[in-house]
Amino acid sequence: MNIILPSLIAVLLYAAGSVYQGRALVQGHTIHKPLIQGIALTASILQMLSIYFVLHTQQGIDLSYVNVGSLISWLIINVVLLSSLRKPVENLFVILFPIAATTILLSAFHLSPTDIKTNLSAGMILHVLFSVLAYSILTIAFCQALLLAYQDYRLKHRHPTGMIRLFPPLQTMESLLFEFLWAGLLLLSCSLLSGFIALDNSFVQSHKASLSIIAWLVFAILLWGRHALGWRGITAIRWTICGFTLLVLAYFGSKLLLDLIKQAG
Repeated sequence: MNIILPSLIAVLLYAAGSVYQGRALVQGHTIHKPLIQGIALTASILQMLSIYFVLHTQQGIDLSYVNVGSLISWLIINVVLLSSLRKPVENLFVILFPIAATTILLSAFHLSPTDIKTNLSAGMILHVLFSVLAYSILTIAFCQALLLAYQDYRLKHRHPTGMIRLFPPLQTMESLLFEFLWAGLLLLSCSLLSGFIALDNSFVQSHKASLSIIAWLVFAILLWGRHALGWRGITAIRWTICGFTLLVLAYFGSKLLLDLIKQAG
């Protein structure tokens, strides 16, 4: 099956949803929630087809960083979609749709496999699963932190107009942020534990593990600060962005370095 067609349709749907939602937010119009959920569901089904065919090659499973990036974005879309059924998180799609569209394009047109896995052990599969889920949830937390930062800025500067009027209350947005952080920290803990059991101690893996542990500590300190010291607002936003940045460097930085080394060799 040609992966280009479902990939391009998914990209177009994500782009259309992003434009629609962005215009509605800027103009202060109410978003038609079922419509945006329908776009997300349809596009994610098409993206799932795209992911399946780029991951499965004749040589084995291609876990190159662009393919894993598309898989992570797909999981993020579906987590937010499910969460939107009972929580006011659909505004996150305005950030997530363009990210998903970009990862699909990068993955679909990345035609040279760079990280083929032929014999994945049960421990390795478990580690990959926990890692992808952890990155997905913590990416949602990062996007939530960005929206929270924007909302906090506008309210402090007395500009609660336009899209701000369509956001949930600040306390609700902050509560959602910490829910995602708790879930992400739990999954990241499982990822690190399974990684120590399943992976070797090569340079890249050690570099990845070190940054991941530091990111874990950042998130753990933030959640402790929230519980013990009442951290919130800009403090929570800064710690979230810091932890997520470390996590991106841990995975995609190490993955990109590995790909460059292989290509140079």
